[in-house]
Amino acid sequence: MLQPPPSLNLPPFDSRMMAEGAVQMIFDVFRKKYVALTPEEWVRQHFAHYLVNHLHYPKAWLKIECALAVNGQKKRADIVAFGKDTQPFLVVECKSYEVKLSERTFQQSALYNHTLQAPYLAITNGLRHYCCRIDQQQQRFEFQSRLPTYG
Repeated sequence: MLQPPPSLNLPPFDSRMMAEGAVQMIFDVFRKKYVALTPEEWVRQHFAHYLVNHLHYPKAWLKIECALAVNGQKKRADIVAFGKDTQPFLVVECKSYEVKLSERTFQQSALYNHTLQAPYLAITNGLRHYCCRIDQQQQRFEFQSRLPTYG
């Protein structure tokens, strides 16, 4: 029997869920497959749908669990939104709704962005969200009161 995940501080979206044995699964429309419904995945799915449905990011220009190399190690950024110039525009680090966001969470996102060079970073646990704009030339960032809309 499927247990409904908790409500988040993000708009709801139409989701397809199923059970595969004892594992709850959710259909990821971005990766076009069912994935295990972990607390972090619930946040990732909500946030990706929020970007598309409310901030007008093109679905085709979002990459979920985007593979990248950081200091010679294989890593995955939770969500990378690409701009019209096909360059990374926004990097999002998602954590479980049970995890408190911290400076360490932000540093993880910033480390991934060292490779990607996106002008915006966001972190979320589905309950709280933070976004900053990166000034690469000045090597500084400024927190934003909201996420950038697409375009």
